[in-house]
Amino acid sequence: MFVQTETTPNPNSLKFLPGKIVSNSGSYEITKKDDTKNHLIRNLLSVNGVEGIFLGKDFISINKNDYTSWDEIKHIAISLINDFYKGGKECVIEKNLDEVNENLEEIEKKIVQVLDQKVRPAVAKDGGDIKFKEFKDGIVKVQLQGSCSGCPSSTMTLKQGVQNLLCHYVPEVKEVIAI
Repeated sequence: MFVQTETTPNPNSLKFLPGKIVSNSGSYEITKKDDTKNHLIRNLLSVNGVEGIFLGKDFISINKNDYTSWDEIKHIAISLINDFYKGGKECVIEKNLDEVNENLEEIEKKIVQVLDQKVRPAVAKDGGDIKFKEFKDGIVKVQLQGSCSGCPSSTMTLKQGVQNLLCHYVPEVKEVIAI
């Protein structure tokens, strides 16, 4: 197996592509190894300098601190990912671990639809995700995950990209902020 890597707009995040399914049920972010029993995620979070793991459909984004170089992390992460899949595993996450709120108002459903169709595919290419959290008084609150979390360009992307799209498709939206 050959695990490829891709840089992201966030210099502290690197995208690992194992060429296999990573999550077959939504995206997932974890920053504390004690919050999961998954062997691969726990091992990756144990690597010195690693601060978070984000799982997409076909990629793993690893976020590191400012003080550790990718040269210290990259080869260890690739080895751990290879060993995981060589052990016969088909994917890292087999079920959705996030709660899905089905009790959304009609306007919130429109917001989620725009995020799902127009925004999430773009941020997934950069190794991240965006999750709807709340809509109140014209303000949409979202959570940035993976490479998007802590990315220097995320504020500009949020205001110029996400906010413009949501305001266009859902006129009730006046502002988008990250929480």
